[in-house]
Amino acid sequence: MKKKFFWRITLIALTAVISIVFFIPSTPLSYLAPEWLREYGLVLGLDLQGGVHLVYRVEGEKAVSNEIEKLSAKLRDILNAKGFKTEVKKEQLDIIITPSRRVESPTNSEIKSAVKDNYPYLTLADDSPDRLIYRLPASKISEIKDSSVDVALQTINNRIDQRGVKEPSIRKQGTDEIMVQIPGVKDAEQIIELIQRIALLEFKLVDTESPIAAQLPESVPPGGEGKVLQEFASSIPENDEILFGRVVDRETKEVIKKNVYLMKKEVLMTGEHLIEAKVSLDNMYNEPNISMSFDDEGAKEFERITEAHKYKNLAIILDNNVYSAPRIKEKISGGKAQIEGSFTLDEANDVAIALKSGSLKAPLENIHKVIVGPSLGRDSINAGILAGIIGSILVIGFMLFYYRFSGLIADFAMVLNIILLLGVLSIFKATLTMPGIAGIILAVGMAVDSNVLMFERIREELRLGKSPRAAIDSGY
Repeated sequence: MKKKFFWRITLIALTAVISIVFFIPSTPLSYLAPEWLREYGLVLGLDLQGGVHLVYRVEGEKAVSNEIEKLSAKLRDILNAKGFKTEVKKEQLDIIITPSRRVESPTNSEIKSAVKDNYPYLTLADDSPDRLIYRLPASKISEIKDSSVDVALQTINNRIDQRGVKEPSIRKQGTDEIMVQIPGVKDAEQIIELIQRIALLEFKLVDTESPIAAQLPESVPPGGEGKVLQEFASSIPENDEILFGRVVDRETKEVIKKNVYLMKKEVLMTGEHLIEAKVSLDNMYNEPNISMSFDDEGAKEFERITEAHKYKNLAIILDNNVYSAPRIKEKISGGKAQIEGSFTLDEANDVAIALKSGSLKAPLENIHKVIVGPSLGRDSINAGILAGIIGSILVIGFMLFYYRFSGLIADFAMVLNIILLLGVLSIFKATLTMPGIAGIILAVGMAVDSNVLMFERIREELRLGKSPRAAIDSGY
């Protein structure tokens, strides 16, 4: 019997010691813990250590529009490869195919056959002699919208994870919303900018042959973009667009002007074949740039583009901002490219992370943003700890006063219960929030509640004349 009792005491003591050891990283004595132990401990939630609470709506309609734009471009290439003289363009959510009026133009049946062979899910909405109109079916539109939300969820997870943020909470909310909670983050605005960056990498040709290109100003001051767009809106060629690239002061890192480019709308290549993006330093100014590598298919495509457009300017565009537009002197093999843009080191890192994590299929609309200051969290922690200490003292004092030695046993069980609770939470790196602190305080009362019932029953049995041993057996 004594041996059995000894092993019980030993097991309880060992469990309590393990719990205390794993709880040390959560206390002011954390500096005493070895390196491996510091990985454990309680993680403070958003309401305790501050951070950001964000809710985004994924603009699925934009993802559908982008998909139709890509389909239009692919159909144009397919029909051109077959030698068909056609015009393919996107209008709202329609793909309009207009055969040439020449004698050698393809028949509608030939065009329909080519479309059906490559994209059988497209629905023919209008079949008139002078044009064909195709649309995406409702099921495909729904699939694209759902996919854009899933991609956004995965992309945000990747970006936050590569930023080294601990214990973020990122989950889908409803059909098209994503909730992001990041506790303890200090550079909240930088994190928000990283999350919302679409990271759409595009390669387009600069149109230097159009007469409008010579009329455009070389650069404008920041904020002057709207005036340029308004002035040249009616004269821009149908297949061209005006884009801008920022120029940053090397000393102050402020945007001092915006370069103006007349750009071909056709996207020669995107970042879908990107496999690596990392920050590197240039040799001349020791400024951070972003080096990119493409997979085999992307490398072949990049080589084909640079060979086909020798001596032209190929613009590297990220989220509609022109970072550089170097002149192609010769075909580029090996599938490598570089983005130069007067980055700060933090900006370059964030852009590299965004590129590596993939581009969003649709923009994110921030519909709710709350930044919680860490001072509020510290006040909450202090208030919670104070409430817990006062509550524990009152409970311990009452049990000692009312039940004497039995109360001491109950108090010991209560303290042991709290030690084990905190130890287990620390081992599993649980997130502690204000409701969690309230739950621990409640556990203080619950830990002695059953003891109160048992002690009262024991007193009743003693008043009936039973021996102490029999009364204790009946009580428990």
